[in-house]
Amino acid sequence: MPTKTPVKKNGNGKKIGHNTLSAICAPGEVCELRFKICISGAADTSHINPESLEKTREIGRLVAERGMVLVTGATTGAPLWAARGAKEAGGIVIGISPASSKLQHVRGYRLPTDYHDLIIYTGFGYSGRNLLLTRSADAVISVGGRIGTLNEFTDAFEDQKPQGVLLGSGGTTDLLPDIIDEAHRGPGKVAFDTDPAKLLDKVMAMVLADEKEVVPVS
Repeated sequence: MPTKTPVKKNGNGKKIGHNTLSAICAPGEVCELRFKICISGAADTSHINPESLEKTREIGRLVAERGMVLVTGATTGAPLWAARGAKEAGGIVIGISPASSKLQHVRGYRLPTDYHDLIIYTGFGYSGRNLLLTRSADAVISVGGRIGTLNEFTDAFEDQKPQGVLLGSGGTTDLLPDIIDEAHRGPGKVAFDTDPAKLLDKVMAMVLADEKEVVPVS
């Protein structure tokens, strides 16, 4: 099981909410408040069933409730559902956009800005954005994907980044176990589950294990 997030208190002894920027880990302390979780999924949800979309929203909510930051591709579909869940729980959401400006993001790419606290405009298009997206996060969770989600999965896989796959969510995401098997590259740092909470627990166990391997610069 992953390490529980410590309860923070302010100078008056009151608990600090997990969903505020003031809840910062002490230097050298391993806790979940440091981490950023990327949600990767299809921008077109026509092939995703309503139950999977609600599970995606739940993932966003769980990330926020555990005090972590949700990172998305600043797009529509499944990532937007996760962003909505995170914001409903008072969390922080950062978007990594393929566009070079807000104007291009909204008018050119026709992408939303809702449910995001900050959007970084890369100007690198979708393929460049995908790499920055996965490398900006400590872990990636895939839901109901298509080609873009598959691209983000392989980027993160090559970087040996912890990943979670929500099974049963449709699209290329459900093909990932077979792809890993056929490529003879498994299992890698990839967790699978149909339950959002259990999946996030598995992912965070890998993230925290990686964190313990980091040697602080003295």
